[in-house]
Amino acid sequence: MSTRPFILAIDQGTTNTKVVLVDADGHIRHKASRPVEVTFPQPGWVEQDPASVWQSVQNAVDACLNAAGDPKLAGIAITNQRESVMVWERATGKPLGPLVTWQCRRTSTFCETLRAQGHETRLRARTGLPIDPLFSASKLRWLLDQIPDGHTQAENGEFCAGTVDSWVLWNLTGGLSHRCDVSNAARTQLLNLRTASWDHGLLELFGIPAAMLPEVMPSSAFFGETVAQGRLPAGVPVAAMIGDSHAALFGQAGFYPGTVKATYGTGSSLMSPLPTLALSERGIATTVAWGLGDDVTYALEGNISVTGSAVQWYADLLGLDDPTQAATLAAEVDHTDGLYLVPAFVGLGAPYWKEDARGLITGITRGTTAAHLARAVIESMAFQIRDVFDAMAGEADTDLNLLLADGGGSRNDLLMQFQADLLGCPVLRNNAGNISALGAAYLAGLTLGVWASTDELTALPRSFDRFEPQWSAATREAAYEGWKQAIARTLYHPNLENMAT
Repeated sequence: MSTRPFILAIDQGTTNTKVVLVDADGHIRHKASRPVEVTFPQPGWVEQDPASVWQSVQNAVDACLNAAGDPKLAGIAITNQRESVMVWERATGKPLGPLVTWQCRRTSTFCETLRAQGHETRLRARTGLPIDPLFSASKLRWLLDQIPDGHTQAENGEFCAGTVDSWVLWNLTGGLSHRCDVSNAARTQLLNLRTASWDHGLLELFGIPAAMLPEVMPSSAFFGETVAQGRLPAGVPVAAMIGDSHAALFGQAGFYPGTVKATYGTGSSLMSPLPTLALSERGIATTVAWGLGDDVTYALEGNISVTGSAVQWYADLLGLDDPTQAATLAAEVDHTDGLYLVPAFVGLGAPYWKEDARGLITGITRGTTAAHLARAVIESMAFQIRDVFDAMAGEADTDLNLLLADGGGSRNDLLMQFQADLLGCPVLRNNAGNISALGAAYLAGLTLGVWASTDELTALPRSFDRFEPQWSAATREAAYEGWKQAIARTLYHPNLENMAT
């Protein structure tokens, strides 16, 4: 084994925690993964147990270090599912409720009240984000409301609140560091984009005491040092933290405007860096991509709530033992025979932002088969990606003529080829696998001096599979027109009482 130090990168995701060891050449040398349970206590509610999330991190870290033979660690990087938020006791670290995940819609009524009160323009101007239950602030308010005298105790500094990066950091450092990075903070709807700090006016609007929030840091920085636990030794610096979608863009070396990456996961995110801060007018969010020192890079982002999780839904619906069987079924047919699925299971995200939309299947005939539906499920990912890609192209000052793809869903060749055909431009699939973890490791390496600049990172070797479009423009637009008609039906909500009469 090499005696050169490694960077340990923790990727805490919605359904699993992955841990990798990255060497100074940017290669992943060892990895481990542990599942995380997701529960659905009510329709539209999605949550996790914070203690179980942390246990999955511990177990994955121990497994990775054990497989590598307890290697020398230069530092640790953390990347995480975003917008998910929780509250815990400062004195004990005891969670004071569930981890309310990014998919959860329990605050829809509160968000509708904010819109009715006319706060949409103000929030977009300060945070770059629309009002939607996706983001952390309304969830955090809900959590405080469930704790007797919770707001008062929070104001007195008795509670900590944070996104998953800060929860993992808190536990790694034995409760000595309560910090988050600027990319995760930008997803809370409490960060002012222009100052890259908590906005006191927004804290007041949502009823969130500043005393409970973590300190906002650049993504590449020294966040604290570990305490000894399991196979992890004491004194290892935590040298980077960043949201998973941002980390994927960094891992793709997407440092410059004109670059667009799509992460195909439980949901999906398209992100493209901006030369300067600019707010979208096409249903796309503006966010912080990452912070390096005093410099903040901004990005356009489109969030899609349901992509990969639609495959799990299909597997559950048909009673399949393994969700990967959906891809096998989809490959049995060359097309959907006019079938479209809009997986608006928790509403529609970018560019529509219609939280009360619900899923729809259209174009069913007597000849529709399970294979046609499987293909429609897979194609729905590509159609949603195109919706956001087109909106981004309308906002960008440069041509978007290439898509960088990563995430578990990108391993499906059928999906990648369909995506290239539908966009009319090449799709490059990164073969690194754990690209978010790799991007976080890159940031830690900058902090630790493993790499001196993003130019050095750009020069690191990467392996891609390239998918070229094969359709004519007429075929492409005909397929997309059918999708747009399906979306129109999804967005149309007639008054049911009037229908009954």
